[in-house]
Amino acid sequence: MRKNEETSKDCKPPTNILVLNEVVIDRGPSPYLSNIDLYLDGKLITSVQGDGLIVSTPTGSTAYAVAAGASMIHPSVPAIMVTPICPHSLSFRPIVVPAGVELKIMLSEDARNTSWVSFDGRNQQELRVGDSLRVTTSIYPVPSICAQDQIADWFDSLGECLHWNVRKRQKHLDELSDLTHSSSNDTLDSLEHTDQIDS
Repeated sequence: MRKNEETSKDCKPPTNILVLNEVVIDRGPSPYLSNIDLYLDGKLITSVQGDGLIVSTPTGSTAYAVAAGASMIHPSVPAIMVTPICPHSLSFRPIVVPAGVELKIMLSEDARNTSWVSFDGRNQQELRVGDSLRVTTSIYPVPSICAQDQIADWFDSLGECLHWNVRKRQKHLDELSDLTHSSSNDTLDSLEHTDQIDS
């Protein structure tokens, strides 16, 4: 991904920043909701009202994004994940867009406050009305070394690090029936034994 900041007041040149995981836009210390306009290839697709927005790579989808309710995307899938942070709407769900698009993020004209942008948790910068943040997929892939293969390594990591789908295995019906039967008999026997002692 890369970030281009365009400031209409100062006419500063765009700044390009490469990230591996995510770009986070949040309201910072302000008590007000963020009002953020989200464009896809130049078309306004929605306005975000909430604590902010996470734009993540597939690699970053298992980090901050998944904690905010996003799905996990395998790193080999060419996509960008857009996840709202505590949106003030019950119907605003994370979306996945193709890797080849350009996302532009701007503050709404009626925004009550500025927003703050961070890149992989670093380089925090203030985003004011009139500034824009452009996010695209980088042309430079990140090489990685696999212990087994891409699929096995990824699912092993999900299990070990995030305990994905880890739960106690439910018992087979026959086994459950035996347990219930023995438990019931034990209870009746104990009650019968108690009655004999009382009598």
